[in-house]
Amino acid sequence: MEAPTTNRSPNHLAMIFPVLLLFLRASAAAIASDTLNTGGNITDGETLVSAAGSFTLGFFSPTGVPAKRYLGIWFAASPEAVCWVANRDTPLSNNTAGVLEIAATGILRLLDGGSGQTAWSSNTTRSAPAVAQLLDTGNLVVREQSGGDVLWQSFDHPSNTLLAGMRLGMDPRTGAEWSLTSWRAPNDPAPGDCRRALDTRGLPDCVSWQGGVKKYRTGPWNGLWFSGVPEMASYSELFSNEVVVRADEVAYIFNATADAPFSRLVLNEVGVLQRLAWDPASRVWNTFAQAPRDVCDDYAMCGAFGLCNVNTASTLFCSCIAGFSPVNPSQWSMRESGGGCRRNVPLECGNGTTTDGFMVVRGVKLPDTDNTTVDMSATLGQCRARCFANCSCVAYAAADIRGGGAGSGCVMWTNYIVDVRYVDKGQDLYVRLAKSEFAKEKRMDVTRIVLPVLASVLALTAACLYLVWICRLRGQRRNNNVQKKEILGDENLELPFVSFGDIVIATNNFSEANMLGEGGFGKVYKGMLDQKKEVAIKRLGQGSGQGVEEFRNEVLLIAKLQHRNLVRLLGCCIHGDEKLLIYEYLPNKSLDCFIFGLSLSLSLSLSLSLSLSYKKLAYHPLAPHGLIRINIKTKLISSNYNYLSHILFHFLHILM
Repeated sequence: MEAPTTNRSPNHLAMIFPVLLLFLRASAAAIASDTLNTGGNITDGETLVSAAGSFTLGFFSPTGVPAKRYLGIWFAASPEAVCWVANRDTPLSNNTAGVLEIAATGILRLLDGGSGQTAWSSNTTRSAPAVAQLLDTGNLVVREQSGGDVLWQSFDHPSNTLLAGMRLGMDPRTGAEWSLTSWRAPNDPAPGDCRRALDTRGLPDCVSWQGGVKKYRTGPWNGLWFSGVPEMASYSELFSNEVVVRADEVAYIFNATADAPFSRLVLNEVGVLQRLAWDPASRVWNTFAQAPRDVCDDYAMCGAFGLCNVNTASTLFCSCIAGFSPVNPSQWSMRESGGGCRRNVPLECGNGTTTDGFMVVRGVKLPDTDNTTVDMSATLGQCRARCFANCSCVAYAAADIRGGGAGSGCVMWTNYIVDVRYVDKGQDLYVRLAKSEFAKEKRMDVTRIVLPVLASVLALTAACLYLVWICRLRGQRRNNNVQKKEILGDENLELPFVSFGDIVIATNNFSEANMLGEGGFGKVYKGMLDQKKEVAIKRLGQGSGQGVEEFRNEVLLIAKLQHRNLVRLLGCCIHGDEKLLIYEYLPNKSLDCFIFGLSLSLSLSLSLSLSLSYKKLAYHPLAPHGLIRINIKTKLISSNYNYLSHILFHFLHILM
């Protein structure tokens, strides 16, 4: 029983040992997964992963193009975000396995597994045993095994992406340049037509090119940000920006703070530069900023001495700097402003003397600095004096705005300035003008000051007059309401009150031509109220002998009595001492005209009209005050257009 057990033990050990050996080898490989040693290689399907797992190096195929294989580096959290490609021009076929090896000379080589041909190499100038390591910055570095000196690094050979710690610039001694080149298409890493570089002529300035054409520039570095991109200061808590100027390096570099998300600057295939930030919660890349932003970011949008303002679309965005006019006004009216502007008055400078001066243009992105002279040690006052003494100098500005105030350093433009636009937190640009232009500018300044002040005074005066009118109107209304209450009491009448102003207009200011007659109450006028309605208006005369009591009685009684043979009261008016009654207008005159006149209208039955008028009014059931004794005369009976008779009330007594 024991013998068989003893005999089986060696067989189990023999099976476990190879598995344990494979596990140890796999563990060792995992520990060194960010490094490729001399003589080592990785093949398609294998990867290098940075120590913290942020970046991966391996083989990939662009979306929709499985037949082509490339060696690249991408974000481990977002494999589609490829930030560096080795063999951009020479893709491998998916039929052959690619191999990346590091030779004994320290050169990285990408081999076509089928033919053994070199598809790409690092072209290291120094030859020494080396190791390749993928860092957590996304940089693939080749170092000497002995001293650790860097022989080659991927950060010196960008593709279309700038990562934190990478450089955009050049080495002035060797001419070596670090720039971005777009992909040819979203799924084609081959070099495209767009390029992003740091222009080191004058002040450092990031420029986007399409072919040989300058498309966009950030504006020169002013010590805090590129002058056309003041929003750089708004994300300083996440990223720091700096421009390094040394004998062997002039470069722009951005670095991320410890808590900042992954970020990358990507130049896409149409030349737009985007700052993308990774959102780990939603696992997407958010666009943090991009350039160009608008039409005023298009290079030289308004030409030489032109000024672009994105907030003035109604005036075609472009204008000329003060003292300049469009070279071709007809082209400007057609939104073709690239021809720029020219001086209205030539400069007066020569033989060591000048009468010119400088006008400040505030809040702008500084012009292209290709045609400038820079002195970082000069003060702004010294800069002005130097530009003043040089007849070719057309503008100057501070080169560094750190420290507040007017800034320091000096940048001077000769012959022309171009690509100027208004921006938030923009800088001051001092533009040279002939002396006569300043007299015009002073007159314009006076106009700019006087016109707003005059407009404000007129507006204030108008407001005061309006308030006075409102107060008077309200006072009149209060007085009228008091008088109405005193005269009419608490009677609830559905009788319109007409304004005195409307009555004055209706009667042509109580014109004699409008007067219909005159009685004990006062004069009666014909008037035309709104919608061409003819009315008869009785106006209480100052010496009529009748007053408030008669006015009140007539208003209260007639307003409450409604009959087809009783003239209708349409409204009344109380305006100070003025008291007026508005009746319907009866055009066919009074009865006495027909009885005692030369002609008699046969269509009028006088007896019937008198009978109806007298009886129905004297004993009308709607009369609120009982029997009314009235004095009816023929002149107080009139008729409308249909010769229907109406009685005009002429009160002598009201019996309660």
